[in-house]
Amino acid sequence: MRTAVADLLPDHTTADQDATAPELSVTLDMPGKAADFLRATELEPAERAALDQGQAVRRGTGYTLRVTGLPALHRQLLDRCQSLDGAGAIPAQRKARREYENRVNTLG
Repeated sequence: MRTAVADLLPDHTTADQDATAPELSVTLDMPGKAADFLRATELEPAERAALDQGQAVRRGTGYTLRVTGLPALHRQLLDRCQSLDGAGAIPAQRKARREYENRVNTLG
């Protein structure tokens, strides 16, 4: 049937076949230390909204924040956490940033 339609409408093309699929929202668990750091920093409105809409999940003495957003949003939040890997950061903050980085890197 597709061939018959193609013969009848030679100039008509289907949807752009080279177009990439739109990015879908993903949910990642952000360690509480990273979430606390981000809440105290200057964020874009979309980043702030994603954090505010995140669901806190208790984990022992700490928590993780379940954040839903596009992969690009998670990469932006990770970039803002870069200072947690530098001098002056406590080991728990560095570990929290590494854990979140590992989760973001699984997105591809």
